[in-house]
Amino acid sequence: MQCDLLVVGGGINGAGIAREAALRGLKVVLCEQNDLASHTSSASTKLIHGGLRYLEHGEFSLVRKALAEREVLLNIAQHIIWPMRFVLPHEPHLRPAWMIRLGLFFYDYLARRRRLPGSNAVSLANHVTGEPLKERRRKAFLYSDAWVDDARLVVLNALDAAEHQAQILPRTRCTGIRREGAYWLADLVGVDGVQRSVQARAVVNATGPWAASFIQSQTPVLPQHAIRLVKGSHIVVPRLFTHPYSYIFQNADRRVIFVIPYEDEFTLVGTTDIEHRGAPEDVRIGEEEVVYLCEVVNRNFVRQITPADVVHSYAGLRPLLEDESDDPSSVTRDYTFELSSEGAPLLSVIGGKITTYRRLAQEAMDRLAPLLASPVGGDRSQSALPGGDIPQADFDAFVTNLKSDYPKLCPQLLKRWAHAYGTRIQTLLAGVRCTEDLGEPVLPGLYRVELDYLRTVEWATCAEDVLWRRSKLGLHLPPDATAVLDAWLVAHPLKS
Repeated sequence: MQCDLLVVGGGINGAGIAREAALRGLKVVLCEQNDLASHTSSASTKLIHGGLRYLEHGEFSLVRKALAEREVLLNIAQHIIWPMRFVLPHEPHLRPAWMIRLGLFFYDYLARRRRLPGSNAVSLANHVTGEPLKERRRKAFLYSDAWVDDARLVVLNALDAAEHQAQILPRTRCTGIRREGAYWLADLVGVDGVQRSVQARAVVNATGPWAASFIQSQTPVLPQHAIRLVKGSHIVVPRLFTHPYSYIFQNADRRVIFVIPYEDEFTLVGTTDIEHRGAPEDVRIGEEEVVYLCEVVNRNFVRQITPADVVHSYAGLRPLLEDESDDPSSVTRDYTFELSSEGAPLLSVIGGKITTYRRLAQEAMDRLAPLLASPVGGDRSQSALPGGDIPQADFDAFVTNLKSDYPKLCPQLLKRWAHAYGTRIQTLLAGVRCTEDLGEPVLPGLYRVELDYLRTVEWATCAEDVLWRRSKLGLHLPPDATAVLDAWLVAHPLKS
């Protein structure tokens, strides 16, 4: 197999780079050792944001870049990214009100803002967001950012790459690369044991937490930067409040914790910032982190929770640039590249955050462009992601029209599909007019027509792919749902 670019790693950076390269007309292969978005990129706080707290560390360039990208992403993926309003309760002992107003002024105007309202102050005694909180605070500040279905963002970038002739190979491990003249020769092994040899003009190492170990163990190149692995953990609890606002709290230890409405029935709380010194695959939330996040809730909300109330939790690793800081929360979220160009080029991606993935992909390909004789720059990746071309950019009207077009289907099911698939729902529902046309109901709200779509179009192979990455149905289904679905998938293989 020959290609212009081999991308190793199927998280948001790898998928974004594969898409950018394919849009520039390059022949691309992407391999990922597990499922797409199976690690860091599905373990985020699920926000597209500028990073308000980074202003305090003087990272104005990073915040400006992220805010500009926030605007672009709101336009290209309207079904999986939407505006969200945040509440920042004022804590006078942490910083004065004038300082917060100044920070929010910069946040509002560092980049052009078309879709989102600006910040303002509110009295918690007279605002709906004050009702769930303990009464010790009087004032809060409101500002805007955006929510994202992080795992679906990865899948849609991979799908767009595939639709521009990239070859996407989940569950395929790169076991080594070596230079042969002007090319890299890469060895790939699938989960089924099938081996492939790929000849590539360039390789991108987008393995995230594995970036350093991949360079050291799978390539002849020496690493240039140290990588610091910082663990971020989240818990999901039954809904703490009914309004649509999210909260951001800064604790005395300087950590920032978000409390966010999640999947209608739940609240998402996170994240922690803890140094991780073990193997990347061994990351998991610790009991002390669960207790810590529960204490954040109990310190701020009238409703009290315990670890027994946690219905789901997850942890992921942020691969960040080592800066020798004693505080993991203050380590920069910006990114850099290591480029080895003595022969066929190898570009390694170090750091980054989900909000700036598209910009990172552009810069990565601009670095490689002179070496691959490919186009530099352009706005190709500002085109809509699959399903994101909502008519008149009016998602609510889109959902209303779907309910009118499919009156015999469950309205809540149509709304979930509209968010997941956007305009691609027409492909999902080709030939469907009523519930009977959806095929077997494998689990509540999950029909065969969707499972066949996810397996044929979006590379899903097992229950975890379907219930936790392609959707969040796992939160809403009985404990045995994974076993039931895995058994069904084995019993109903796709026809060749």
